[in-house]
Amino acid sequence: MQENYLFEYAVIRIVPRVEREEFINSGVILFCARKKFLKCLCVVNEKRLEVFTNDTDFKELREHLKSFADICSGSKAAGPIASLDIASRFRWLTATRSTVIQSSKVHPGFCEDPDETLQKLFSQMVE
Repeated sequence: MQENYLFEYAVIRIVPRVEREEFINSGVILFCARKKFLKCLCVVNEKRLEVFTNDTDFKELREHLKSFADICSGSKAAGPIASLDIASRFRWLTATRSTVIQSSKVHPGFCEDPDETLQKLFSQMVE
């Protein structure tokens, strides 16, 4: 029998017009301290975003979402935040913001395999 590990996750959202508080789920970030796991999966769904606005810079959105992945992996190219410990990076990425890319509240759960759980949450919440 495999052990269950506590994990935390948040949904990454694109908020084209912050003042309207409408959003599209664009990714999921998952943190599991005991497995030293921090990873996100993101996608930019251009068709869905065009319903909200016709002036979205999709290239810029992809670059910002890539920075989430770079911070998760601790890439030196991601700047000083990426050099923080794994828990601090997760907290920084999921902090409340009033920007075009935001995260939901953090939710806990238990899993046997964090990577498998991330894939499942991404399928349920984004795809």
